[in-house]
Amino acid sequence: MPARLKPAPAAEVSAALERLATGSGTAAKADLRLLTKHFLALLEQRAPGKSVEVRVPPYAAAQVIEGVRHTRGTPPAVIETDATTWIALATGEMTWSEAVDHARVRASGERTDLSAYLPL
Repeated sequence: MPARLKPAPAAEVSAALERLATGSGTAAKADLRLLTKHFLALLEQRAPGKSVEVRVPPYAAAQVIEGVRHTRGTPPAVIETDATTWIALATGEMTWSEAVDHARVRASGERTDLSAYLPL
């Protein structure tokens, strides 16, 4: 069973956001992984449930939003995006509608509009 996602310590999140914003440091992949998992954990807290799977490959995925729970195979509602877009959505640098309009997210199925939960 995969480990539950947990929010990262505030100091680590701030440092990772700063490094990404300035392009400094050599830990870009580590920062993307930390921030992706952190913001997915916050989304799980804000929108608990199992009806929509949010995928941010290769770092993590989370099931969120109340509704019909799936247990095997591909869920009926899937959102997929890259880590940079996910972090921009979570921090408010990009709106959900901007991401959809610019094809930065792929969303299929019911309840796949996360605009009510973002930014985190």
